[in-house]
Amino acid sequence: MAFNTGLSGLRAASVDLDVTGNNIANASTVGFKGSKAQFGDLYASGFLSAGTNPIGDGVRVQDVKQSFGQGNISFTDSGLDMAISGDGFFILNNGGEIRYSRAGQFGIDKEGYVTNNQSMRVQGYTADEDGNLSGIRGDLQIETDNLSPRRTTNLDSDLNLDSRESVLETRVRDIGPLTLASIQGESFDVQYSDGSPNFNVAIDPTASARLAASTINDAPGLSASATTTATFDGTPALDNTFITGASSFSFSLDINGSPLTLDTSNINSLQDLVDSINNSSETAISASLVDDGSGSNDVLRVIHNQGETLDYTFADGNGNGDTGTVEGDVNVTADRSVTGIASTSADNDFEVAFNASPIRVTNQFNPLDQRTYNHATSTTIYDSLGNSHELTQFFVKNPSPGNGVGVSEWSVYAQIDGEFVGGTDVTPYTARFDQDGALQSIDGDPSGEILIDDWIPKDDTGQPNGADGPPAAGETVVTPIPEPPTTSAFVINLSGTTQYGAAFGVNDQQQNGYTTGRLSGLDVSDQGVLFARYTNGQSQALGQVALASFNNTNGLSPVGDTSWVETFESGQPIIGAPDTGTLGSIKASSVEESNVDLSAELVNLIIAQRNYQANAKTIETSDAVTQTIINLR
Repeated sequence: MAFNTGLSGLRAASVDLDVTGNNIANASTVGFKGSKAQFGDLYASGFLSAGTNPIGDGVRVQDVKQSFGQGNISFTDSGLDMAISGDGFFILNNGGEIRYSRAGQFGIDKEGYVTNNQSMRVQGYTADEDGNLSGIRGDLQIETDNLSPRRTTNLDSDLNLDSRESVLETRVRDIGPLTLASIQGESFDVQYSDGSPNFNVAIDPTASARLAASTINDAPGLSASATTTATFDGTPALDNTFITGASSFSFSLDINGSPLTLDTSNINSLQDLVDSINNSSETAISASLVDDGSGSNDVLRVIHNQGETLDYTFADGNGNGDTGTVEGDVNVTADRSVTGIASTSADNDFEVAFNASPIRVTNQFNPLDQRTYNHATSTTIYDSLGNSHELTQFFVKNPSPGNGVGVSEWSVYAQIDGEFVGGTDVTPYTARFDQDGALQSIDGDPSGEILIDDWIPKDDTGQPNGADGPPAAGETVVTPIPEPPTTSAFVINLSGTTQYGAAFGVNDQQQNGYTTGRLSGLDVSDQGVLFARYTNGQSQALGQVALASFNNTNGLSPVGDTSWVETFESGQPIIGAPDTGTLGSIKASSVEESNVDLSAELVNLIIAQRNYQANAKTIETSDAVTQTIINLR
């Protein structure tokens, strides 16, 4: 029986040598998992009881078991190479047969499918046109077509407007000219935007225009001036003909009852009279010649720039001449602090004139003049054809509304390629902030959104470029803009904008449009998501690698090419996304090396060799003993 024992040992040692040699041969095979031969002893035994012979009958190979321990991960220069860090197998489609592998040396075939070196297709979760993972498993394919452009439908602007900025724009009302008679004896209250008490103005019923202007000037926010203009173009007109035809010309002028001293002894022409008036000691008065409608400047005009009442008399000595009184006019300017005039007398001409006066803006906003706005920021947006355009937002600080406590306001203007949009060339948007610097509303809308629905995309020559334009007249635009968009309308979202006492800053500015792009590269995330990078700076998910695990990994059957197939003993695969559940994560541009320890295998090779030699010695010894018995005589 020693021959059988030694022979079984030779067979076992030979298997051990084969397994160890296979491990050594695949020490550099990516994704290879080393094996180990497992042995069991042999004893004779009966059907119902153990054998009576305690001497063993040799050894047998029970199993050759693979070790699925983690191999070292090494980096490569291929973006599609992947290594699994942890549990799981790549799922490969081999012409309809499903195989499982840890070897992640992948590339792209001529049809764009992700494959291994044996042209087996890698399976995963496919993505739709917008890069959304569908959860449907299939062969991963890289689309090499150009990425279609996407128009801008939303722009998120996260800004800080400096609350320390001063108000640049000044708004005033020009009231007048008001005749003296219309405001003499009038009384009214001046009302203010900052909550200051009303200021009462009472004009003397006998006041001159100069005195009336002085009284109005006492009111904060009001600025008044008076001017008296006497033009002698009546019948008769005081012109050259009147003077040259006079037998004894005379002229007198009283300023608010005080006579003006003039030298009229040697006046032979109207110009002599003008010079005499201008050379008088009264500096507030001036004279000039004006056209009487005949095309020649030969009518006298006298102006008193402080608004005093002028009484005049002139005669030619022949009974011709005129006598009259001219009262001044009052011009009033109200700044933006004045919100109203409330008459407290029966006469309300000043109130009516205030309400009818237009608002005049000084230092008005001009996008070409940096002195007329506090802040500006620009970003690129895209039309439906993928053409880029520059959107610029301008911010102008306004005086605080109401009583100025706890509320701040800014005007918002918008331009695209230098042309106003959103109607801001006529009426800017108003952004209101609370006492904590947070945005309250845009034109009363707490969402903080500005809808731009009047933009016509144009080319460099200023002509429409063929891209989608604004909505049709009367068409309602819903926000957020639904997909797919059909117009050039888009939303500027300023909800994240603040007004703190810090320098103006653009914290973030994101818009969802882009131009067309060509595929420039691929990236793989730790979750196995394949991202395509395009020349327009965009990246889009093309799919996600799927991994499979088994309850009994050792039940898998190796079929070569560093792959395994499912068996009854392994159980059905548990498939999921990388880095979920018990599945490992993906390391991009890396491969998992063989888990064979070459040093240990060389030692095992020596041990297997010794075992083989020892068992051969057993057979040799048994042969010598048998020969001795044969040689007995």
